[in-house]
Amino acid sequence: MKEQIHIMLSEEKVNARIAELAKQISQDYAGRTVHLVCILKGSVFFTCELAKRITVPVTMDFMSVSSYGDDTKSSGVVRLVKDLDEPLQDKDVLVIEDIIDSGRTLSYLLENLSNRKPASLRLCTLLDKPERRVKEVKVDYTGFEIPDEFVVGYGLDYAQKYRNLPYIGVVTFEEE
Repeated sequence: MKEQIHIMLSEEKVNARIAELAKQISQDYAGRTVHLVCILKGSVFFTCELAKRITVPVTMDFMSVSSYGDDTKSSGVVRLVKDLDEPLQDKDVLVIEDIIDSGRTLSYLLENLSNRKPASLRLCTLLDKPERRVKEVKVDYTGFEIPDEFVVGYGLDYAQKYRNLPYIGVVTFEEE
């Protein structure tokens, strides 16, 4: 099978929306420090671009969870691959995710992080597929709602490929 990538959201559109999200986050966290929790690997590009545009003080940590492997659909089994380096207690935490699909991963993750007693806990995602939701999660900041298509770029991958695309593209498969 050969993969084809078709642009869904251009680089310009993604960058403009990230600037809007950063402005809103900066207003909402005015007078406070926001602690970004970047969910690896997919949200690295989004987190960095967002952090550069947030005007309040920012601290950052990284966490890795997995529910996909090399497939195009979530397995439903969430594994904690890398935990945070620092405690969250009394911090204003903003979890940064690349995409929310079924909600299983984020439901598990938000419950786990909530138990660490942050002052506040919110969720920001670049992409959201609400029609795929099987577990409800409250998303505080959404870049784009998208249809149920397999997407890559801006940190999202297919079998570890295409993360470096500067736009969001849809993957289709063709016989060779």
